[in-house]
Amino acid sequence: MLEGILTKIIPATPGYLPKWILFISVVAIFNSLQTYTNISLTKKVYANKPEEVSSLSARTFGTWTLVSAIIRAYAAFNMTDVHVYNLCIVSYIIALWHFGSEWLIYKTCKFDKGLFGPLIVSTLSITWMILQKDYYTGLIN
Repeated sequence: MLEGILTKIIPATPGYLPKWILFISVVAIFNSLQTYTNISLTKKVYANKPEEVSSLSARTFGTWTLVSAIIRAYAAFNMTDVHVYNLCIVSYIIALWHFGSEWLIYKTCKFDKGLFGPLIVSTLSITWMILQKDYYTGLIN
């Protein structure tokens, strides 16, 4: 019974990348939900200028995070679809651009634990997906 449940909630595509993408998606969903109830964690991400974080900006950030999470969850279960795969990579590139520009250009982020997670996850995911693209998208050819 447990095996049947797990096969429905864990991507069947071989390898760790689909599971990683699903895990990151689930974490992002919880992060998104917390932005609607508490802005303190969002203020930690934008620690250089926490006064610029409002309830509205936190909820907007949460909505963007939820959209990214949905794209990534869909990709985790459709790794062989090159279009979905590319869309997932782009979602990580957008995240990297956002956090990188907030740190380097707009100076709202400190280079600390609030920024480390998004930078590590986006950089690792982009690199891993680029390196594995032929493997996963080649499964349908």
